[in-house]
Amino acid sequence: MMTATKLPPVIGFSAYSGTGKTTLLKKIIVLLRQRDLRLAVIKHAHHDFEIDHPGKDSFELRKADAYQMLISSSKRKALITEFASFQQEPTLNELINDLDHENIDLILVEGFKREHFAKIEIHRKSLDKPYLFENDSDIIALATDHPVNTTTDLMLLDMNKPEVIADFIFNLVY
Repeated sequence: MMTATKLPPVIGFSAYSGTGKTTLLKKIIVLLRQRDLRLAVIKHAHHDFEIDHPGKDSFELRKADAYQMLISSSKRKALITEFASFQQEPTLNELINDLDHENIDLILVEGFKREHFAKIEIHRKSLDKPYLFENDSDIIALATDHPVNTTTDLMLLDMNKPEVIADFIFNLVY
């Protein structure tokens, strides 16, 4: 009888473009790895992207119209799957199901702000954008570079202190 693998906790980072999600997430990943957490990261891209480059064998084989291209070494593997034209984007849950749950402790997500899962909003005052949490009940904390000028019950975090955000995430899920 097979036993189901428990789904690791999922925490997202949601913000407008240019807020610094990736920069902050890189720092948080380092801090969580120092606690020996095995992390998976899912990042949403709003456009066509390449993870391989012209001239590389794997790129050329995929461009020759391979539906899937798996490249592997003793250090890593990557599976590239081409979708049919104009296919609906995979949902976050579909992407989470693609991960190896047995070998990760926590899934961090950048983007997917319209999907329903626990998120930390990153808000930078200089962008002069509205808060996302006012229309998204899935946001559990607000990380900003400024004092918050609206009433909220959310946990308020300083986005310039990634160690505080890493502590918040760790204490939330463990």
